[in-house]
Amino acid sequence: MPKFREITTSSGKKVLGGKSAENNEELIAQVKPNEYVLHTAKPGSPFVNIKAPKSRVRKKDIKEAAIFCAAKSRDWRDNKGDVMVHYFLGQDIYKTKTMKPGTFGVKKHEEIKIKKQEIEDFLKKIKSEETKNG
Repeated sequence: MPKFREITTSSGKKVLGGKSAENNEELIAQVKPNEYVLHTAKPGSPFVNIKAPKSRVRKKDIKEAAIFCAAKSRDWRDNKGDVMVHYFLGQDIYKTKTMKPGTFGVKKHEEIKIKKQEIEDFLKKIKSEETKNG
């Protein structure tokens, strides 16, 4: 069984997503300081990591990773609307002893709005690929 959820962006970047609080801990542990990490603005989403240095990541890669993050979030599951996603670098993540498993602090982040239609299109594409691949 794969350790993390995984997709590949249209430009070929590998993107990893956590499956649980404990799995998010493992995911963050392997993030390099200059790699992007994403999480929804609201609690309850996987942490998502683009496995490429910041200098090689384009806006389109961030957008595709953000759609993946949003599609797997509690915000999407519960509201079926637009989802705000934060993205930041590994070097901006911190953890204190009082934080629960799967919870992290972020020193600074940027934000991207993922529209409902983008999430629906992504989920349709995934479903059709799963059907095609058996």
